[in-house]
Amino acid sequence: MVSNRGTQIGPPRFAVAVHALILLAQCEGMLSSAAIAGCVQSHATFLRRVLAQLTHTGIVEAREGRGGGYYLKRRPDQITLADIFMAVKSDCCEQGVEPDCATGLQIDAKLEAIMGEVQKQTVELLKQHTLAELMQG
Repeated sequence: MVSNRGTQIGPPRFAVAVHALILLAQCEGMLSSAAIAGCVQSHATFLRRVLAQLTHTGIVEAREGRGGGYYLKRRPDQITLADIFMAVKSDCCEQGVEPDCATGLQIDAKLEAIMGEVQKQTVELLKQHTLAELMQG
């Protein structure tokens, strides 16, 4: 089976977050952001932003200083893909429309309603899967 790594599901940070969490689960300890960034082929600054969101939601714990790094706060079977998706969803782009453009505002309102429903259905589906499932071959 050929993998299409270019296909994005959800926010751009979602795949990076899932990959980073699997690495943390597999190491069963702590990893530095530099080590994780190298494995997930991501810029360290971008990865630290993703890890900050995961830390903020209680999925990951960060230990600062020399010898510090990141580790999972919960077991992989207790982390759903919905947990991860919701942690990093704030990455969605928001492009503002000029306030005096009534057509643009109307389109934005309709798209926002549709995307809200898409997100709701996505989260419901992702709740059915855990990080541990992805770790199984």
